Amino acid sequence: MSTRQRAALAIAGLALLAACDAGFGSQSGGARNRDGFPAADRPVAHIVSARWSTEEARDRKNEAGEVMDKAGIKPGMTVADIGAGEGYYTIRLADRVGKDGRVLAEDIVPEVRDMLADRVVRERLQSVSVRLGEPADPKLPEHSFDRVLMVHMYHEIEQPYEFLWRMRPALKPDGLVIVVDANRPTQNHGTPPALLKCEFAAVGYAQVYTDDMPSAGGYMAAYRAQGPRPDPYAIKPCKVG
Repeated sequence: MSTRQRAALAIAGLALLAACDAGFGSQSGGARNRDGFPAADRPVAHIVSARWSTEEARDRKNEAGEVMDKAGIKPGMTVADIGAGEGYYTIRLADRVGKDGRVLAEDIVPEVRDMLADRVVRERLQSVSVRLGEPADPKLPEHSFDRVLMVHMYHEIEQPYEFLWRMRPALKPDGLVIVVDANRPTQNHGTPPALLKCEFAAVGYAQVYTDDMPSAGGYMAAYRAQGPRPDPYAIKPCKVG
């Protein structure tokens, strides 16, 4: 082997080590849907239940209170609760934003949406509205939200790039997307923080901060839309590994 060949192999080895250390990089190829959005290069977790713990147990840990505090949710804000399920966060968000605020609770399972709508009526939550979304589109009104909350559901989104792209216009200029998830592989109902950051960045979101969230069983990350929304065909998906 020549000196030049050995040098080339050494450079290639360093590049490979760097890629492995980073864990998640972007790739330009891969399958795309009919609207041009790339497929996720990772497993998508199945929706298993609208409930993963009792509300009483979660309140004993002050889960919702801690998440809302760290997310900066205040009276008078307009908040979207994506993947709202049975409404654990919806109910507590309504109390936090008060009569001058608004909460939109969204779920993609019609039966779950209907149960939550019944609960909202039963508890007379005048500031809450309930909506049925789609797997790749939360169908949020534009320029409406100070915060969009996504708790333990991001790993269940089948088309994350399209979903994040269609969600962007719903944010106010200083609005934030707040994600709470577990630090484990997506097939195990979590999202590694580096993967989350990469997928958000691919659609033009800048990470504002991250924080451990033991009361919610994982971590919290906040994102802000930055710059123009990219053309779907220009989005480079994140490659795992």
